[in-house]
Amino acid sequence: MDGIEVPKYFLCPISLQIMKDPVTATTGITYDRESIEQWLLTCKNTSCPVTQQPLPPESDLTPNHTLRRLIQSWCTENASLGVDRIPTPKPSLDKSHFFKLIKQLQQPGSNIKALQELDFLAAKNERNRKFMVETGVPKALLSFIVNCFEQISVQGLAEALRVLVFIRIPLAEAKIFLQQFNDQIIKSLIWVLGCEFKPQVMVKSHAVLALKTMIQAASSGLLERLEPPFFEMITGVLKQTTTVSQQGMNAALHVLLIACPWGRNRLLMVESSAVSALIELELGSPEKRTTELILGILFHLCCCADGRAEFLSHKGGLAVVTKRIMKVSPTADDRAVFILSLISKFVATNSVLEEMVEVGTVTKLCMLLQVASTAPYLKEKAMGIIRSHADEWRKFPCIDKTFNKVY
Repeated sequence: MDGIEVPKYFLCPISLQIMKDPVTATTGITYDRESIEQWLLTCKNTSCPVTQQPLPPESDLTPNHTLRRLIQSWCTENASLGVDRIPTPKPSLDKSHFFKLIKQLQQPGSNIKALQELDFLAAKNERNRKFMVETGVPKALLSFIVNCFEQISVQGLAEALRVLVFIRIPLAEAKIFLQQFNDQIIKSLIWVLGCEFKPQVMVKSHAVLALKTMIQAASSGLLERLEPPFFEMITGVLKQTTTVSQQGMNAALHVLLIACPWGRNRLLMVESSAVSALIELELGSPEKRTTELILGILFHLCCCADGRAEFLSHKGGLAVVTKRIMKVSPTADDRAVFILSLISKFVATNSVLEEMVEVGTVTKLCMLLQVASTAPYLKEKAMGIIRSHADEWRKFPCIDKTFNKVY
């Protein structure tokens, strides 16, 4: 189409591309349907992009059939110049179609077909996903997943989970669903993590992402009732780096972090070998956000004696936490120093103090004190660790010269 002059009124004011499905807003301006619907769905305080007049998200969009025919005719006339003809758009779906699919989802003979169509429509555009939330598709999908759990059937689970992740359940609605389904949703999603699928990665990743949403919405009462199999399964996810996506891995870490404030949960995590799994995951040098989540969880687990014992029993624990200081982010520095502070305060045996020298912990703390951008509270915490064991560390012949400069 290079060199061809396209009539300006054929172009969408938003995308600046030839309109495939021109619709006219209440302000009298015509846009391509996909562009203006995306604008209305994603922008806050929406207004007409051209006139700046108020344009509510539920604003009527009238198909401009005359302009569409003109565009199609122009495209046909210029086909020899490389212009593709714009196909006649299919009628836009309304909410009634999604209500129909929900009914089909509840019928054994048609539920798989309904799931496949929901999967296709969710991936198509934001408008469909908005309609799904408004018509109750998330609740219907969660009910389907719970039924699969109760009947020990995996048929349709992949599609149901993929649609759930696509449409992103609002937090307020997730809280309502948890009240309606009790803890069956949590149990069902944990069950999914233990099932075998093809492809394995996406199904399990979607299950963890859905679980993260539900755990974020869970009440303190529900979080306090989480059972050992819950933590065993999530810990298992941390060990399955080849069967879960990076997004799924971070979701699993978020789930643990949300559950950490309760002492009972911390003990259950330790018993499920979460400390070792977290250290092994961190030794793989993950991305920044993953490291921040891992260190955040390790800090909580090191707040209990069993957690500290498990941390020190792993040969790479102190080394990897030390290595991350000043290498990742201020958030990672904060968590790492607080972990070291707990170790220093409660389990500073001679062997532990010697290991802190050998793996460079003392040197790193001294370096942190000399960096101008280090937060004052973090410098104070690092100095507190050094001050507590300065006399012991001076006895080691391998102590870094930086130590004597700082202290």
